[in-house]
Amino acid sequence: MEAPRHDTRGIVDPSGLLNRVRFRRHEPAEPLRRYVEWYWLIDWDLPAPYASHIVPHPAVNLTFQWDGADEAEAPPYAEVTGVALGLYTRKLTGRGRVCGVKFRPGGFRPYAPEAPVSRWTGRALPAQEVFPQATGDAAHTIVTPAEDHARVAALDAFIRSLPCAPDLQADLAMSLVQHIRTDRTVRRVGDFARAEGLSVRALQRLFSTYVGVTPKWVILRYRIHEALEHAGTRTDVDWATLATELGYADQAHLVRDFTATVGVPPTAYAQGLEPG
Repeated sequence: MEAPRHDTRGIVDPSGLLNRVRFRRHEPAEPLRRYVEWYWLIDWDLPAPYASHIVPHPAVNLTFQWDGADEAEAPPYAEVTGVALGLYTRKLTGRGRVCGVKFRPGGFRPYAPEAPVSRWTGRALPAQEVFPQATGDAAHTIVTPAEDHARVAALDAFIRSLPCAPDLQADLAMSLVQHIRTDRTVRRVGDFARAEGLSVRALQRLFSTYVGVTPKWVILRYRIHEALEHAGTRTDVDWATLATELGYADQAHLVRDFTATVGVPPTAYAQGLEPG
């Protein structure tokens, strides 16, 4: 399994965010890495509000959070966030912290096998509705330690406490999503399904059950991540060439999808304009 990456794919205006918060990624305990990609920790203490924008990955997150000047007024809590279909915006104010568990795309269902992952798509809900163990006391145990290693240990202990049976279909879904993420030649669902020895219908059912979104959506989302990374790190992007490399029919289609997802056209984003 891959170790946590250090790129900022999916973060809109990464320098703006990282200049305002402490953001770290940590590996979970080795037995948990089959289905958990990484833990992510964020702490902030801001003099003025800041809106963070994310183009999410096709993954479910479990977060333990605290935000507020006084824990008695704003006690820690836990949420399950399904795959967000559009731009995810979080307004950060005052002080706070988040200790997050990012499941591998396709890796959440072994922990919640009662429902297809598509049930959580586009939703953020109290974690106790999925995991009764995610109480306020559990959130307090995870978010209050000052040191990262203590928070990671608390996350490990919580995830270990959840029932989880190995699931070969989850392994297949994770492998297919990873293939899409790393192989730019994957452009059409029909071609991809045939290459993997599946019917389009079987592939779509697998993704609905284990990933929460369609294969076409995953292909598009990783294209947008790639375009976002280019727009955020270079000022001389040849958008027509990039559109071709990403499998678009033409530049106009890339611009349309980028604008619909990020909120501004790629050229405007490259010039430093953020979503409204």
